[in-house]
Amino acid sequence: MNSTCDFCGKNIKDVKKIFSSEKAHICDECIDMCFNVLQKESLKEYKQQFQKGLNVPVSIKEHLDDYVIGQDDAKKVLAVALYNHYKRIDKPTIKNIELEKSNIMLVGPTGSGKTLLAKSLAKIMDVPFAIADATALTEAGYVGEDVESILSRLLSAADFDLEKAKRGIVYIDEIDKIANKSESATSGRDVSGEGVQQGLLKILEGADVYVPVKGSRKNSSAETILFDTTHVLFICGGAFVGLRKEDEKQKETVMGFLNERGIESKTQKEIESKELISFGLIPEFIGRIPVVAELNKLSKEDLIRVLKEPKNAIIKQYEILFELDGVELIFEDEALEEIAQIAVEKDVGARGLRGIIEKYMFPLQYLIPSDDKVETCIITKGYIQGTSDVTLVNSKQKTKTKKEIKYKDIEK
Repeated sequence: MNSTCDFCGKNIKDVKKIFSSEKAHICDECIDMCFNVLQKESLKEYKQQFQKGLNVPVSIKEHLDDYVIGQDDAKKVLAVALYNHYKRIDKPTIKNIELEKSNIMLVGPTGSGKTLLAKSLAKIMDVPFAIADATALTEAGYVGEDVESILSRLLSAADFDLEKAKRGIVYIDEIDKIANKSESATSGRDVSGEGVQQGLLKILEGADVYVPVKGSRKNSSAETILFDTTHVLFICGGAFVGLRKEDEKQKETVMGFLNERGIESKTQKEIESKELISFGLIPEFIGRIPVVAELNKLSKEDLIRVLKEPKNAIIKQYEILFELDGVELIFEDEALEEIAQIAVEKDVGARGLRGIIEKYMFPLQYLIPSDDKVETCIITKGYIQGTSDVTLVNSKQKTKTKKEIKYKDIEK
């Protein structure tokens, strides 16, 4: 038998083993080298095929920019987490190393875009999406919804296609409300606190769970289905008011990674696990949500952009509603600034903008459809402040006229 490798020329004494055929001989080291080359080529080909169906993190972030204003750091964290999650689904094991799931925690004030970010991620992947409210969940055996009801919603969103539902995204809102408040003065079992956290552990990590096909509770007569949550991405969101009491005392500190001027805040630290544990979440629960993204409180300038820039911006929606009546709707910049200022003063965030605008648009939506002469409706700062009427343009005379429609008419 030949004792020399035909590829590298090494002698059998210099390697562990040489494999021989009738005409060729190769050592174990050359075999390992060839295997590594083939694996790299295979992974390169996989990446090209994988990215055809899923955008890279930069593209995911750009997609989120179309729907959510600001929150750049949170978007980047989410983009990377989403990209890695669906790579894990496609290739759960590489080189005998199992890729673990990374669920996501969104921390930010009300109206900062937590729910919208989760919805937008589901749109990118074109996967089923379900929203659950943590405050409605209770321990098994108590009045309320079992944690399995979350998966029932996801199954319903997937039109009861089990395989499709297994690749979906679940957003659990108000997760901070199930924190175990040890300082609480109430007595008795905490059926919607630590018990719910314990119940969520299994589905967050990934396990086979019997899920009721219809309804929110399991019982002996209910139809159930075995649901594997291994590939379901869970996103938990909460305001966590009072998480950092010492920081709230510092006016110059802005919640998030960046302050309003876009300069990194040196006094603001990233949220650590021990802070969430001190707030009342159990360590086992935090351990199953390794990715934490912190959202900023939206500034007045951010709220103005929310009104105008997203693809589904509120202003664009009202423009279409008026256009269907043959009327052009125009919001002056000063009017938008005034609306944003009201939202800031009320501290309602982006979520409260629609409610604020609706109050001013209601009398217009009631009266204008019955007036065929109106061609253009201009919303001014004076109209928002209630100091002047709305400005209308007559379609025949092409002249601006005043009409007795004021915000105070809402009170009548």
